[in-house]
Amino acid sequence: MLGFRELFRKQHSLIAMVHVDALPGTPRYNTCMERIVEKACKETEIYLQNDVDGILIENMHDVPYIKHEKFQPETVACLSRVCAEIKRIIPATLPCGLQVLAGGNKEALAIAKACSLNFIRAEGFVFGHIADEGYIDADAGEIMRYRKYIEADNVKVFTDIKKKHSSHSITADVSLVETANAAHFFLSDGVILTGTSTGSPADASDLAELRNHCNLPILIGSGVTADNLKRYKSANAFIVGSYFKRGGVWCNDLDENRIKSLYNHERGKK
Repeated sequence: MLGFRELFRKQHSLIAMVHVDALPGTPRYNTCMERIVEKACKETEIYLQNDVDGILIENMHDVPYIKHEKFQPETVACLSRVCAEIKRIIPATLPCGLQVLAGGNKEALAIAKACSLNFIRAEGFVFGHIADEGYIDADAGEIMRYRKYIEADNVKVFTDIKKKHSSHSITADVSLVETANAAHFFLSDGVILTGTSTGSPADASDLAELRNHCNLPILIGSGVTADNLKRYKSANAFIVGSYFKRGGVWCNDLDENRIKSLYNHERGKK
């Protein structure tokens, strides 16, 4: 099984988000699967032209989100279609992953297995919390057993800790470092540090604390921009979505100038 550095070979890898348009069965669905797939592939091609280091697919437009136990079959079916089409157009060496909102970690693993994806982003891995969808229970034991059951050990599980859009008052006595170390103990392949909401920057002091006390790869999962990128240089990877959109708003179309701006900053170009 490939390690993190074998999958993401650069010192600082930039993982670009593909926010899939609203899927059938969700309130904002207003098109057809062909157009959803076409747009997702077009965004992927733009990222490829700008030499991204990885792709992360997410059903971001499926607002308001529901917890995974209330999913209908079309969620997994439609995301599988999108992932298969994206996987078909990207180089075999480019890491590609998936997050299924909200809390669809087993579903993400199943899709990753079927579509030969390399990793998933999992919420609720350790320590339950209150999200805007309701209570999200910890599920590390369940999903890591499921990964073994479907023979998907090659799929990395990167896990959010003290996740954005959530209240952590019930675990206020558990520090960020303790949460990260619990994720490590429960076999996480990497921890994801975020701000308080989509597009909100992570706290650089939190990153420094994790770097000093956590042996897992650390990914920054929200709020990365060309202006603040240098604050996160001790991270192993950056997951970027909102900044790449027009005006830095996650639901807008991609702005290629913004993509070039961030990548030029990362590579030390002006």
